Amino acid sequence: MRFYAHHGCFEQERAIGTHFRVDLSFTTDTKKAEVSDNIADTVSYLDVYQVVKAEMMKPSHLLEHVARRVGEKVLADFPAVESVTVTVSKLNPPLGGQMDSVSVELSLGK
Repeated sequence: MRFYAHHGCFEQERAIGTHFRVDLSFTTDTKKAEVSDNIADTVSYLDVYQVVKAEMMKPSHLLEHVARRVGEKVLADFPAVESVTVTVSKLNPPLGGQMDSVSVELSLGK
C-alpha cells in the first residue's frame, strides 16, 4: 500500500509530508472461505486497507509508532486475525544521501 503522509522527527517532514509504503500480512483461519467462496467468511482486504489508511493519516514522529498503531488496530478491528506483521517504509528519506527507503517491521499477535 502506498500513502502520502506526514510522519517524521523533523517539523519540516511533518509539514511537507512524503511517500510511504506499508506492507502488511496477517494470519487467519480461511477454511470456511475456501469452501464457501464468500467474502463474509474471511477478512476483507478492502476493510483492512481502510484501517491502514486511517492510521497512516495520523501524524507520528517514528515509523515504529506508526507500525505499532497499524498492527494493534488491525488486531482489534478484525477478531479473526490471529497475528499481523507490518512493515512501514519511508520512501526517499531526507538523510543527506541517496537512499530508496528506510523501514521498520513489527510483528504482533493475540
